[in-house]
Amino acid sequence: MIRRTLFIGRTPHICVVGAGISGMRAAQLLSEKGMKVTVFEGRDRIGGRMHQSNHLGHWVDLGPNWIHGTNHNPFIDLAKETNTTTFSVPELTAVFDELGHPLDQEKATKYSDVVWGMISDAFKYSKENSASIPASRSLRDYLEEQVKDKELSHAEQRIVLQMAEMWGAFVGDPLERQSLKFFWLEEFIDGENLFVASTYKSILNHIGTTALANATVHLSTKVTSIESRPPSRQNPNPEVVITTATGSTHTFDEVVMTAPLGYLKRNTSTFVPPLPTRIATAINNISYGRLEKVYLTFPTAFWDGPPSATPSSPPHPFFTHFLPPTYTPTNPHHWPLDLISLSALPPPTRAPTLLFYLHGPFATHLVRQTSHLPPTSPSYHRTLRHLLHPYYSRLPNYTPTPSCTPGAILATAWQADEFAGWGSYCNFLTSDDAEGGGEERRLDEDLDALRAGMPERGVWFAGEHVARVGGLGTVTGAWGSGEAVAGRIVEGWWGGRGG
Repeated sequence: MIRRTLFIGRTPHICVVGAGISGMRAAQLLSEKGMKVTVFEGRDRIGGRMHQSNHLGHWVDLGPNWIHGTNHNPFIDLAKETNTTTFSVPELTAVFDELGHPLDQEKATKYSDVVWGMISDAFKYSKENSASIPASRSLRDYLEEQVKDKELSHAEQRIVLQMAEMWGAFVGDPLERQSLKFFWLEEFIDGENLFVASTYKSILNHIGTTALANATVHLSTKVTSIESRPPSRQNPNPEVVITTATGSTHTFDEVVMTAPLGYLKRNTSTFVPPLPTRIATAINNISYGRLEKVYLTFPTAFWDGPPSATPSSPPHPFFTHFLPPTYTPTNPHHWPLDLISLSALPPPTRAPTLLFYLHGPFATHLVRQTSHLPPTSPSYHRTLRHLLHPYYSRLPNYTPTPSCTPGAILATAWQADEFAGWGSYCNFLTSDDAEGGGEERRLDEDLDALRAGMPERGVWFAGEHVARVGGLGTVTGAWGSGEAVAGRIVEGWWGGRGG
C-alpha cells in the first residue's frame, strides 16, 4: 500500500470520472471520510448504464434488470430501503423450437434442467482445470462433449445444445465464444437471481441523493485527458491534472476512472504518460459484450389468454426461449433470442409488455437497423415490428388484429453509445494467442492488474469490469469496486481513518 503525505490543514481532493454506480459509491465513501470529491460525468444525468425510460407509458430499465445473487448483496438491502419490488422467477420456461413450434412443457423442463446442470458442472471444471484448458476451447465445446453422456437421443442432444445458447444473453456474446478456461470468472454471487420488477429507478434516485450529497458534480462534462505528474520537492505525492472537452484543467491528488471497459479500449490515449504495458494489455485482453433489449407494449397481454379467458387460466411463462429459428427471412443467420413477459410480474408492476433480449451479432444487427432512427418515427416502429413479429406472433392467442399489435416500442442502442463504451459489460471470450509462439492471455491476472490500478501515478480504476469474482459484469460488482477503491485511497492518506 502506498502511503501519502498529508500536510496539516489540507484535505485530499479526489476526482471521480463517471457518475455510474461505481463512481457514485466511491464518491460517497470518500466524502464520508472527509475528503473533497469532484465528479465529472459526460452525460447530462447520473447512473451510467443504469437508466430508465417511460417511453412506453410505464417505467422500464434500459440497463440492468436483475439483482444477481441474494447472499450478502447490498442491493437486496437497497431494494428494501427504497420499496423496490423484486420478482423471484418461476422455473417454468416456454421454448419454441427451430421450426417455431412450442416444445412440450415437460420436455422443455427436462432439457432446461440438463442445460443448467451442465453449466454448473462447467463452472466447477473451469475453476479446477483453468491452467490446463486451451484458451481456444469454448463453453460450447465442453457442452457438446458432456451432452453425449446424458442418455438423450441425437435429436434431444441437439435441442439441449440449442437451449444452452441462452447463455449468450447472460454474457452478451454467443455460446461458442465463451471461454471455458475463464468461465469461472462469470460465476455469480450465491443465491437467487431476482428480476427488478419496479425497475432500478428508486434505487438509483436514492444512491444519487445520498452518494453525491457532499460532492461537487459536473454533468455534461467529458474528460479528455488524465495527466499524472510525479512527486516533486514541493509535493511528495503525485498530482493528476484533468482536462475536459471545453479545455478547462483541474488538479487533483487522486483520480478514480470509472468509464466502462469499452470506452477505455478506444481511449487509452486519454492517459498521460501512456499507460504501462501491463495495464494497456489488460484493457485490450478483456472482452466487452453486446446485449441489447427491445420492449413492445400491447393493448392487452394476449399471450396470457383472450379477454374471455377465466381468471384460473395459467398465464404464459415469464421466460421464453426461441431456439435458432429457420422460419423467418428477417433472421437468415438463425440467431437465437430470449423473451420475458412483464405481464407475469406482480401488481402493480405488471404490464402488457414483452422484453426481448438480443445478444452478440443479433444485437449488433439490431443497433445498425435502428440506432439512426428517431424512436417516435414510423420507420423505427416498422423496422422493429418487422424484425420481431416472427416471434411474438407465435405466442398463444395471437391474431393479426390491433389487439395483438404493439402500440409502443423501445429498443436500446448501447453499441452506439460512446459513454456506455459501445457495448454492454465485460465478458471473457476464447482466444488463440498462444498459437504461433504468442503469449497466452491470463484474464484473471489482467483483472488483478486493473484492480491494482496505478497508485504510483494517483490513478485508479473502478467499474463492473474490475469487480471481484462473483460480481463481474453486474451492478453489485460495480458498487463493490467503487467501495474497494475508495477504501484503498482512504488507507493511503489516513490509514483507513476518516479525516
